[in-house]
Amino acid sequence: MTALRAVGVRRSFAQPGGTVHVLRGVDLAVSAGELVTLSGPSGSGKSALLSVLSGFDRADGGTVELCGEVLTAPPAWRLCALLPQAMGLAGELTLAENVALPLRLGGRGADVGGVAALLTELGIGGLADRYPAEVSFGQQQRAALARAVIGAPKVLLADEPTAHLDQVSAPVAVRVLRRAADAGAAVLIATHHEEVHRAADRTVVLSAGRVSVG
Repeated sequence: MTALRAVGVRRSFAQPGGTVHVLRGVDLAVSAGELVTLSGPSGSGKSALLSVLSGFDRADGGTVELCGEVLTAPPAWRLCALLPQAMGLAGELTLAENVALPLRLGGRGADVGGVAALLTELGIGGLADRYPAEVSFGQQQRAALARAVIGAPKVLLADEPTAHLDQVSAPVAVRVLRRAADAGAAVLIATHHEEVHRAADRTVVLSAGRVSVG
């Protein structure tokens, strides 16, 4: 089943020198249980595409469908979770509270045991009670990854999820992302990291504002 579909997605941004056309009619489909990596040079629009697919930005044209429904507003976390480059952790919440947030918003309870187990797997179990400003970028990124997967979303979008991770923690993050796909999520990851590409079922390339097979 196709869980994520983009048809003719366009996005432009006004700049002092004129309009920049970042997405020029992107067509893309990711099935449930599939991990797809998105490749392309820096500035090619990968982050812009993920923002549109997640509903946090609106396309100028085209459509996005999540599980067969046309996206018109940011979806619930249980449907689509986004791990942005900026990580987006709430500064007033501890790492554990940040990870549990999608569960609480969905009325599913905090699942303290599940949160603790995931943080431990990612190597930051001992930091559960710390606040984002008290830990490194790599530790924040792992907490943001845990937050993205904890609720088993139907669609998981990740923007450079290993950018701040070392050679020990990066493979663990890749394993967690691969497991999410194996459990049935449609996973799309923008990355330059070869280890992430190797874990994927396929890679697509964003070039000249359009997606092609890698």
